[in-house]
Amino acid sequence: QVQLVESGGGSVQAGGSLRLSCAGSGRTFSPNAMAWFRRAPGKEREFVTSITWSGGITDYTNSAKGRFTISKDNAKNTVYLQMNNLKPADTAGYCCTARRAQETAWQYWGQGTQVTVSS
Repeated sequence: QVQLVESGGGSVQAGGSLRLSCAGSGRTFSPNAMAWFRRAPGKEREFVTSITWSGGITDYTNSAKGRFTISKDNAKNTVYLQMNNLKPADTAGYCCTARRAQETAWQYWGQGTQVTVSS
């Protein structure tokens, strides 16, 4: 059973920073890639960023480029999301997810952590 546990959410003022962590565990945890999604109140869940587990290739949604950085620590099965210059529009529940090799869908999801940015 694969488990993803996020941490690091909280409340900050606009312009502030937060660092989210997502630790994966489980005997079969061997992702090909991991990602962060977010869901703001009343909105659909949206992709934020992803990283491939072996090559570290990253992808970002346009609103995250230049402000957010995804990174990983393979030894700790952990992915991080450094968020700088946060804006009220970044307020959302942030979830991490993992995908196995040769899969297009994200199979495993964490419970999420709340990020609230006040103006």
